[in-house]
Amino acid sequence: MSSDTYLVVLNHEEQYSVWPADRDLPAGWRPEGTSGTREECLDHIERVWTDMRPLSLRRRMDDESR
Repeated sequence: MSSDTYLVVLNHEEQYSVWPADRDLPAGWRPEGTSGTREECLDHIERVWTDMRPLSLRRRMDDESR
């Protein structure tokens, strides 16, 4: 297992990913605030990303249910 540091990142649709901390973030992604090993970051994502639907779809479905 690698000991490199990774960041948990989010895009505008609130979709999560991991990214090497020593690399520039790709356009459209921002740090979520969690860093650690790749496995630690993936464990965090598994705990917090409980709704895999993109934000735009969640909003549209919420609007349709009203």
